[in-house]
Amino acid sequence: MKKAKMENLAIVLNGPKHPGNIGAVARCAKNMGISSIIVVNPLNADREKIEQMATHFALDIVEEIKYFDRLDLALAPFNHIIGTTGRSGNTSLKRSMIYPGKMAEDIVDLSQDNRVALLFGPEDRGLANSELKYCDVLVKIPTSEGLKSINLSQAVMIICYEIFTAGSELTSMFTPKLAASAEIEAMYDHLKETFLRIGFIKAQNPDYWMTNVRRFFSRTRLFARDVKIIRGICHQVELYGRGKTK
Repeated sequence: MKKAKMENLAIVLNGPKHPGNIGAVARCAKNMGISSIIVVNPLNADREKIEQMATHFALDIVEEIKYFDRLDLALAPFNHIIGTTGRSGNTSLKRSMIYPGKMAEDIVDLSQDNRVALLFGPEDRGLANSELKYCDVLVKIPTSEGLKSINLSQAVMIICYEIFTAGSELTSMFTPKLAASAEIEAMYDHLKETFLRIGFIKAQNPDYWMTNVRRFFSRTRLFARDVKIIRGICHQVELYGRGKTK
């Protein structure tokens, strides 16, 4: 059986409000064999309270937590980003919505040669549209109508458990290395600049028009070579516009 490479996975907590939840997530990570936690803009990162919830079992995980001020920088090295959301309605930046079981099956193969981020939003509101745009896939944890909200550490445990227990028969399938988030964001910036120059999108609120472009590319996995090809096309379009190509 082929299993997910847990060492290629990282839990990313964006804007957590309670240090106890960070500690509880560290213990979940330890339970499921994940050693990497990234925390972005925590409201309170009181070390003592984090350690209390992590207990001595997960202190090694707490010691290695990486802190960032910006989400884009935290996600930059990752090739595949999974966002968690409790919202089932349409959003302007919505990616394909799947359940944890299907997500875990995909991660078994992807994690063999790609770094994967499991992104969770603040306890009270989850991920905003400006944060969802970085995600390749959205995962929804089904709950009863009686109480839809899930504690942050509970959500982390459900997602990590599904990945930990997922497995598939060994096959000869090979997944090339996906483009990192930083490469994809640079591609979108390059596309936006090119589209503005040729008048393909309107100068007023260009990010709104780029939403459809992001949605288009989100339907497939972009490999590093794909990003290079797209940026190369943009470069040639710019040269053509300046009369520097034959």
